[in-house]
Amino acid sequence: MTRRRALAAAASAAALVLLLASVRAVDRRLDPASGLPVVTLTRGPFARRVKAEGNLKAMKATPLVAPGRDISLKIAWLADDGSPVRKGDVVVRFDSTQTEKNLLGGRADRRTNVAKTTKTNVESGAAIRNLDRDGRQSHRELESARTFQSKDPEIFSRHAIIEADIDASLAGSREENAYGTKAKKERLADADRDLLGIDRRKADFKVSRAEKEMTALAIVAPHDGFLVFQRDWRGELPSIGQVIWSGYKVAEIPDVSALAAEVWVLEADAGGLAAGRPATVVVESDPDTVWPGRIERVDSVPKPRVKGVPVQYFGVTVVLDRVDALKMKPGQRVEASLALDAREDALAVPRQAVFERDGKKIVYRRKGRTFEPVEVALGPVALGTVVVEKGLASGDVVALRDPARSADDGPRPKAAPVGGSAR
Repeated sequence: MTRRRALAAAASAAALVLLLASVRAVDRRLDPASGLPVVTLTRGPFARRVKAEGNLKAMKATPLVAPGRDISLKIAWLADDGSPVRKGDVVVRFDSTQTEKNLLGGRADRRTNVAKTTKTNVESGAAIRNLDRDGRQSHRELESARTFQSKDPEIFSRHAIIEADIDASLAGSREENAYGTKAKKERLADADRDLLGIDRRKADFKVSRAEKEMTALAIVAPHDGFLVFQRDWRGELPSIGQVIWSGYKVAEIPDVSALAAEVWVLEADAGGLAAGRPATVVVESDPDTVWPGRIERVDSVPKPRVKGVPVQYFGVTVVLDRVDALKMKPGQRVEASLALDAREDALAVPRQAVFERDGKKIVYRRKGRTFEPVEVALGPVALGTVVVEKGLASGDVVALRDPARSADDGPRPKAAPVGGSAR
């Protein structure tokens, strides 16, 4: 049996001892006329309490998330969970193998791009210069042909005149072709440079991203405190070799000056749970100290705590009135006692005083020297007692045994069920 179970068993045993002592004390109060055990009702405080288990958590904490944007990171080293840290301490390191590979690849792509750009500029520049030279040469030939063209039929033969026209036309075509080809070559060179510029920007981005990742392959503590790693949905802590994405919350540095208990209450025991009700918390490592607090939040719907197990619980957050940073740390196991249906002025009777007749709940109230059955409306139930909403008043004396049966009539009849087990 674990220490926690031992503590719970001891608490239950103590409560049972108190209940039995109460019953024995009532049994000794016998009515002188009938010899029945009786009790005189008085108003007083009443609270139904339920036990719940959970862990301490910080109300405020500084999250520590994986660096970068839209990248995967492999954990290479982790500080110890719960260890104290100072501002600037490295708490998580990530594997740099892939990042270094990306950096080298980006730099190689950049060098290749520079070489291609240089080659393109040299080749296209040479071709354009040649075409420009051809165009100028063709233009000079055209001008010469036009200047010295043989046109006078009295001086030149018809054949010479035709040949001169052909020479001028060919020079013009060569000029047009040279400058047209030059323009196309310039457009192609511009397109090639644009494509190479895109590749250069890709390479630059790859290098820049890798360089940023190289400088962000660690998570450092932004301030002093102690480290608490984040558990995943299976309850497991981060581990070396695990791959996570940038932006994932790896750990946090909690503010230990404001702690709360996050506990779980069985769905069947959750009636009356509400924010603002008082509670007490005991830390498992310090069972002798009781920490007062109040319920701050109750889940709107129950949910299972263990995957595949249909038992459902309500999550409850209990804010503590005070904390001790030397004794209390986030993540420690706690047991909380939550007050439900708390009333300052309630009329309660022992559960064995309530009987059932014809489907009605009744209590035997003394009237003179006899006892009369009185129908009652019952309220919340606690350990050994039940609140009477209607039918009785303070000062009434009620029997703890059915007056219709004497002590010698055999086994005492069972008291009527009054709703639920004692909490």
